[in-house]
Amino acid sequence: MANKAYKFRLYPNQEQQAFLQKCFGCSRFVYNHFLRVTTDVYAEYKKHFRYKEWANLLVQLKKEFNWLSEVNSQSLQQTLKDLESAFTRFLKKLGKFPRFKRKSNRQSFRVPQHFSITEDNKLKLPKMDAISMVIHREVEGTVKSVTISKTPSGKYFASILTEQDIPKVPLNGGKIGLDLGLKDFCITSKPEKFKNAKYFQKSLRRLKIRQRRLSRKEKGSNNRNKARLAVAKVHEKVANQRLDYQHKISLKLTHENQVISCEDLNIKGMVKNRKLAKQISDVAWGQFLNLLEYKGELYGCDIYRVDRFFPSSKRCSNCGYIKEDLTLKDREWSCPECKAHHDRDVNACHNLLAFSERTSHGLQATSRPVSSSKILSLMTGIYA
Repeated sequence: MANKAYKFRLYPNQEQQAFLQKCFGCSRFVYNHFLRVTTDVYAEYKKHFRYKEWANLLVQLKKEFNWLSEVNSQSLQQTLKDLESAFTRFLKKLGKFPRFKRKSNRQSFRVPQHFSITEDNKLKLPKMDAISMVIHREVEGTVKSVTISKTPSGKYFASILTEQDIPKVPLNGGKIGLDLGLKDFCITSKPEKFKNAKYFQKSLRRLKIRQRRLSRKEKGSNNRNKARLAVAKVHEKVANQRLDYQHKISLKLTHENQVISCEDLNIKGMVKNRKLAKQISDVAWGQFLNLLEYKGELYGCDIYRVDRFFPSSKRCSNCGYIKEDLTLKDREWSCPECKAHHDRDVNACHNLLAFSERTSHGLQATSRPVSSSKILSLMTGIYA
């Protein structure tokens, strides 16, 4: 059994929007309140609070603030579970310390039970009338929960989480190495190149105009809110274009191949480069790798991550020679030992594929590059 989500657009009326806004505010208030309480208690007593303690304190908090009882109680309890999950990830060093929720960012709350989809394709939530919803595909599996969200541009969405039995697709296709870059978005060992669309760069002029207009508006005015929506719509369009492009590429690669080998990039460290930070953030490599992994599970494609210290670009895929003086501007180079001429990115793809196969055959993978003679002997043993 696996989880699968369906995201649909909601069209609430004015009254429903006001109630949803109250739900967003109550969930945000509860989250921020108990985050502050937990932080203060730990700083003074070195004690960690958990969901049971928070749930007991929530009952007392509702008596103090009566307006918390106007929204669904299970949504507030789910907020406490999300806070506990955030603390658990932080203590396991899987994420950063939980941050306070802001009113200007994306708003959301979750309804774990007592919701349904009516016969006329509307979403019925507790304590409110059914909301109009556009269902563009059939919802399959057992419905578990629904998350209502509002984007900074003012759009409402419902993400319905289901549990269903997704059969494993038989393995098919070939094996490829995949290299991610800035000149081209991604390159395969076939070779096949996908261009970098540069959606943010193309929208930069329009975004500057919208932000300049926003900076001139008086804070708290209706005109400033209108200008803020205009800026949010530009950012939303760029994000949607980027996600759509990556969905198409990841679907194509996982459908046509059985194994994809790519590099385990240190993206957080790479964006600290002040000269390339904007370009690296625009291509969104991390999002693309996540799409590859979950699509690989659905369509029977194995995704391998190669150690980030492996010299995939500097190593000759023909003889194993490592060119130490290779710079970022060198897009093509010739091997001084075997005289083979390489395209930098395609050569990296062949090395990534070969290195992942060497690891899968039980040979030890080192975190630092080894000598070319040792690599050549290992590869000769595999393909002999």
